[in-house]
Order: sequence, then C-alpha cells, then structure tokens
Amino acid sequence: MRALSRELLSLVVPPLCAACREPEFSGRSLCDSCRRRLVALAGPRCRCGAPAHAALAACEECRGRRLAYERAWAPFAYDGVCRDLVRALKRRGAVPVARLMAAEIAVRAPDDWAWGTFVPVPAHPSRRRLHGFNQAAMISAALARRTGLPAVEALSRSGGALPQVGLEHGRRLANARASVRLAVPARVPRRAVLVDDVYTTGATLDACAQVLKAGGARHVSALTFARAVRRSGKRYR
Repeated sequence: MRALSRELLSLVVPPLCAACREPEFSGRSLCDSCRRRLVALAGPRCRCGAPAHAALAACEECRGRRLAYERAWAPFAYDGVCRDLVRALKRRGAVPVARLMAAEIAVRAPDDWAWGTFVPVPAHPSRRRLHGFNQAAMISAALARRTGLPAVEALSRSGGALPQVGLEHGRRLANARASVRLAVPARVPRRAVLVDDVYTTGATLDACAQVLKAGGARHVSALTFARAVRRSGKRYR
C-alpha cells in the first residue's frame, strides 16, 4: 500500500530532478539529460586525484606538499550539474542525492582502491546549525550501506575556526589544521577512508588525515564525489 501511495502521489506531485528541478517521473534523483552532462574525470590521476600525465605522480597542485593522506580520488569534476547536485545536498538536505553520490563513488572507484572504514569530514558547527546535518556523514552512511563496510564519525570541528568557504588557499591550510580534532570518545580505524562531497584545495582532507594518523590510523585515503580542477595555473575553483 505504501508503494502504491507513493506512486499515486508521484503522478499528482512528481519528484524533481535534483539538478535542473524539472519533474522526473521515473523517481530517480537525477534526470537522464543532467546525468549526461556530468563531467567524468578519466585517465591517469595524481595521488591527490587531479588528472595527471602518469598515475600517482605528483601534479602541479600538490608538488612539494607533504600530504598526510596517501591517495584521494573523485569520479567527477566540480562543474555544471555536479555543482548543482552538491548545492542540492548542502542546502536542501536531499537524501537521495547522498545515495546517488555514494553509488557513483562505489561503482566508479579504481579497481585497486584500498577500502577501509569510512570517516566523514566533520562540518563546521555554524554550517551544521544552519543546515541541521553534515552532508559528508550522509554520503559516508550511504557508502557504508552500499558496500557493507563500517563508518564512524571519528572527527569533530572546532567552533572557533572559520568556515573554509571563501578562504584563499594559504588561509584554508592554516584554518583547517587548527579546526579539526578527534571526536570524544573517538575510535580511530587503522585503515581510514575520509569521505566528503567536494575536494577543493585538499586542505581539510589533509588536516583530517593528520589528526587520524596522530590518533593511531596506519593508512588514510580520501573519496569525494567531485573535485575542483585547477586549469592552466589558475586559481582553485
């Protein structure tokens, strides 16, 4: 009866595509037109997940940086439809979008990816109060359900630090290092896979990895749904 009720309701008030907000009678969170416009990142990847000339070779973005995580990866470029999906998750708390992101990450992850315990990147307290949830935790929980692997919220964020959005690269690095700490009580997995919606500069992921390793993690990697790509030496998007 519940399934029938949902079907009848969808005929009267059809669900909307999370990206373009047009009716999507199939019930999927993303229409076919928007799905075709997702920009997949292919080819060799740097250890930070950026397109590179050779797999796991240091690219322009992370050359000279000492990253605490061993490898980061994302299936899509942070642009267009992908940006709309991230906005839908952050601003509207669209749970189906978190499931979509988790499914795409799980299906597209490299064959040699080292899986472990999912650890969501903690949200800044002000953003959590504003939105009422942490989108990284939603994606992490969806990944755990899909893969059967555990997830644990081992990290927290200091309320004294600034939100990362809008900060330039150098300030992001310093701000992230000062803001992330182990949750109390914390259970730090030996093999941790950080989870977030978007990789921008990698500052927050690096800070999270440093804290996890200081807390006892032996291996830390990172998965995100999207990655901001730096082009022609220009600024991070």
